[in-house]
Parts: sequence; structure tokens; C-alpha cells
Amino acid sequence: MNFKTMLLAAVAIVAAPALAQAQAVSGLYLGAGVGANWQQDTTLNGSVNNAAGTKIENEFDPGYVGVLSLGWGFGNGLRAEIEGSYRSNDVSDTKVGGRSVQGTGSGTGTAVSYGVMANVLYDFVGIGSSLGGLVPYIGGGAGYIWHDYQDVGVSFSNGNKTVYNGDTGAFGYQAIVGAALPIASVPGLAVTAEYRFMGTLGHDINGTANVRSGSTVTQTRLNSDVDNFNHSLLIGLRYAFNAAPVVAAAAAPVAAARTFLVFFDWSKADLTDRARQIIGEAASARGAGVTRIEVNGFTDRSGPADYNMQLSIRRANAVAAELVRRGVPRNEIVTRGFGEENNLVPTADGVREPQNRRVEIILK
Repeated sequence: MNFKTMLLAAVAIVAAPALAQAQAVSGLYLGAGVGANWQQDTTLNGSVNNAAGTKIENEFDPGYVGVLSLGWGFGNGLRAEIEGSYRSNDVSDTKVGGRSVQGTGSGTGTAVSYGVMANVLYDFVGIGSSLGGLVPYIGGGAGYIWHDYQDVGVSFSNGNKTVYNGDTGAFGYQAIVGAALPIASVPGLAVTAEYRFMGTLGHDINGTANVRSGSTVTQTRLNSDVDNFNHSLLIGLRYAFNAAPVVAAAAAPVAAARTFLVFFDWSKADLTDRARQIIGEAASARGAGVTRIEVNGFTDRSGPADYNMQLSIRRANAVAAELVRRGVPRNEIVTRGFGEENNLVPTADGVREPQNRRVEIILK
């Protein structure tokens, strides 16, 4: 079983118990991931068997990667985070002058990369609502990466060897493509799967060439600029600390006696004075027997569907925030966005209908 198959299987096993509706991350979250890392081949300038200026090409075995991040979600799909990472790869083969040294010698050593980065990511929550809760995301980051060479080079059966040791830091950057699958049974928890490309601007590493002649060993000091490009596949977990309980995405029937309607201007999520008055009435109506308040956002059918989905979520979040301000506990509120679905007044696509630009507050 290859790594990609294992990755998909692990996600399926963890996510199978209960999948949640896609929701934007809001507030503090913690993430962690582990997986496989592939480091691209590197070339060193060396002295091999007294031949100065020889090119030493190192190939690396698949290694491992670990990532830990602390971030903040802004509730609209945008996230920012600080990340620490660690990667390690062993040398698998070495070529000298374009030829493998297998038979006369072997590649040696381990290359390690570790450091910190600041990342900005965007979750496509609108798309996730149509993918059973699976939320794709993209991102990028920049920071500082240390690259540590531990006896990386070549060793020959005659006792000669050329190896590089030491670590130096350099500016690092990365691109991230991933997807998150929320788990309904644990609000705020999501399984993540990612591909990352991480590179640096180069590292200046010192080396030594040991050449044996009889019982005499001559040592030459070397120096080389080393590339550092990595491809990583990770699976992990992310936990948002203030996530509200979520339910499966479904059109909620309106209970007339316990429902309050808040209307919005076209393409807006701002609360009017009248809207705040209605929300206040809903907060006051909350009494004995009410254990959950559903806040469902909707739009009319003008504008793109993806934009309308995001707009409906923003409207629901605005109403929920006002309810909290008026004393309603946040853990009693469930917010959902339905976009341009479930119109009060059926219309053709593209029609601006004021009655459809609403949030329904349902006391249960």
C-alpha cells in the first residue's frame, strides 16, 4: 500500500463516525500534522580522491515531517497562523561526476530542516457545503528555516570520504493545498489532509575531504551552497476552541410561534435598527424550555451562488453576535448559512427579492 492510499484510508477511518456541516473557523485553533517528506536532490562542490571541484550529487530516501500550528479564524474563511515544522531525510545514493558510487562507496548522512513560518490560508466554506462538509483550502507562508547537514556526502571503501556538517538559517517559503473534514460528534474538531511545497533561499554548509595515503590522512576544508526544496504529504487534526455545536445541513422548517425574522439590505450583512429590535425581542422571548436557538441565514437569488453562501453565513454570524451581546449563551446558538436556497418568495434566478434576504431565529 503506497502512502497516498494510506493517507486516504486514514482520513476515511477517522471521519467515518460522524461528519459535520461545513462552517468557517472562528477564533483560536490548534493544528498538528505528520506525514512523509521528499527532499529534492542536492549538489555539493567537493574534493573527491584528490580531484578538486568534483560535483557530488546526493539523492534522499523518503523521510518524515511534523507540523504544529496555532492560529486564528476570522469567521469568513480567512485564517492566519504561526507554525513550527521539522523534516528529516537520509541520503539514499550519491553520484560523483554523474556516476553512482555504489560498489566502491556509499552515500552517507542525514539532512534536517526545522523552523517557524507565518501562514495565511483561505477555506472554501461555500464549496464545502456542497461536498458533504469537506472544506478545501489553500495557503502560503514565509518564515525562517534552519537546514542541518549531518555527515552528508560520500564515503569510499578505501577510507576516503567527503562529508558536510553544520546548520545555517535562511528565508523559507511554502505553498499549501489541503482539505478539512469536520467531525460532528466533537464540535470544532476536523481531520486534515495536505500537500505542502517548502523551499529556502539556500544554505552555506561547511565540509571536509579526507584522503588516505597509506597511514597518512590529508584533510581539506570545503564549503558549498546547498539547495533545500521539499514536497510533503500530511494528515492531521485541527481543533477550534470556540466552535458551536453543528448539525447536518438541512432546510429547517419555520415554527411560526417561535420564529423571528430579521431582514437585510441587498448584498449587506449589517444590522439595521429594526433588525436589532427584533433580535432583542427574540432574546427576551428565550425562557424556560428553550435549549437551542437556530440562526439560519438566507439570500435572494441575485449574485453568484458561492458569494450568496458566504453572505448568508455572515448574516447568521451577525445575528448570533447580537444575541450574545444581549445575554444569550453562545453554546445555545447554532448558526447556518443556506445561501439562495429556501426562498420565502419563489423567484427566478437573478431577482432581488427583499423578503428572501433574511435570517430566521428559531427558538427550540
